Amino acid sequence: MDIWYGAAAAVRLAEGVPLREALDTGDPAAWTALDAGVRAISWDPDRVVWLPAWEKTESGRAVKDTLLDGGPLGEGQLALALCHREGRVRAAALWRAVDFPGLLPLLVVRCSDWAAPVREVARRRLTETLGAEAVVRVMGLVLRIGRRGRGDFVTALATELLRAAPPETLAPLYTDPCRGVRRYAYRLAVDEGFLSPAELARAAARDSDPVVQSLCADSTLAAVSDQNGALDDVLEPLLAARGPRARAAGVTALRRAGRVERAVGFLGDRSGMVRACARYVVRQGGGDPLPWYRERWARPEGLSPGVVIGLAECGERVDAELLWPLLDHPAAGLRARAVAGLRVLDVVDERRLLPLLDDPAPGVVREATAALLPSAGPLDADRLMERLAVERPRHVRVAAFRLLHARDGLVRLRASVALLDDPDDKLRQWARQSVQRWHPTADVPRGTVEVGELLDRGRHLFSEYVLKRRKWEAGLKA
Repeated sequence: MDIWYGAAAAVRLAEGVPLREALDTGDPAAWTALDAGVRAISWDPDRVVWLPAWEKTESGRAVKDTLLDGGPLGEGQLALALCHREGRVRAAALWRAVDFPGLLPLLVVRCSDWAAPVREVARRRLTETLGAEAVVRVMGLVLRIGRRGRGDFVTALATELLRAAPPETLAPLYTDPCRGVRRYAYRLAVDEGFLSPAELARAAARDSDPVVQSLCADSTLAAVSDQNGALDDVLEPLLAARGPRARAAGVTALRRAGRVERAVGFLGDRSGMVRACARYVVRQGGGDPLPWYRERWARPEGLSPGVVIGLAECGERVDAELLWPLLDHPAAGLRARAVAGLRVLDVVDERRLLPLLDDPAPGVVREATAALLPSAGPLDADRLMERLAVERPRHVRVAAFRLLHARDGLVRLRASVALLDDPDDKLRQWARQSVQRWHPTADVPRGTVEVGELLDRGRHLFSEYVLKRRKWEAGLKA
């Protein structure tokens, strides 16, 4: 949320709209936007925000007096006062803020106030009133303020309160939508020993954030003993996890548990990280994963994308003979992994891969493009230019442009100009930036008329001076 969201919310509050209707009170960014928004419009005489029934004074003294005298005050009015541009108004409002629990977020915000007197009052009031359960409700904002200058106080106070609280107090933070909050909560839980190894294993398996997965999985394995019984409770959740980091940790732990044979089942995992861990465990147990991969081709119906790319990851160039037939496989996943495997084995035949640039599956086209990029120079530029036509699928146009853009000189300029009016926003922007950054290279004969014509088609992208400069570099008259 930006400052103008906060300014609009401030106007609504000044008009008497209730706080929860004027502001998304559950979003930490909304509170910091309100804080900035009130000040942004308070300097504009046409949009200045004044609290109802409060006198318009430049010094804000009347506002301060009203706050200190304990006059009638609404939640929205006090919210505006807590964000007021006058430091003495903000300081006075802090003494009334504790009467409104819904304004706790603004009390947190003021703890990093640029004015030392305001900051000191806010910190004193927050220390007197904040409890562990309240910290849980505003943890997202606490971390947001903690990243500011002078914001370390709120994070230190929150951490101190949560460490002293019962372990179950942190439970809502483990499922918070904000991954930063979840990371903080699990780090604190690991440091304080709030969660058992089994609970950490389930967290690693459940959470979608890679950082949380790694933290919880590593902490799980570090916490259990070398006894197989202790590992039983944590291995199964890790091995069944959707996140690759958690699965990789579980697979690596199989060696420690003396269950190397189970790692074989992960040699064809969809994640390269998990496959690498599985091969490590198999080798540490005295096995060789390469024959296992080769044997899969005896039952083609059992092939998976993970098995296909896994063969290339530990195979030899001779294994390319197993991959080439898969380029015609009806399953797009197998086709894509076969192309990726050929690239890993450094066995690329441009003639056989070029037809895949028209594949209906975007993943296959991406892999074919990546394989062809190192040898983009000799490719037929005219055939690639045909694929830039607007009637071609987007992924085909992107692939053709990547290959053409990899070449210098006139070819790159032709391709970029051809996409200046492409209907796809990202592709069109990429083409326009390419034209703007183009410079003639040694392979472009000086005085080439086509260069001038192409630059003129992109005239709207240059100033007159820059356009003349480009033409001069190409040996053309401006």
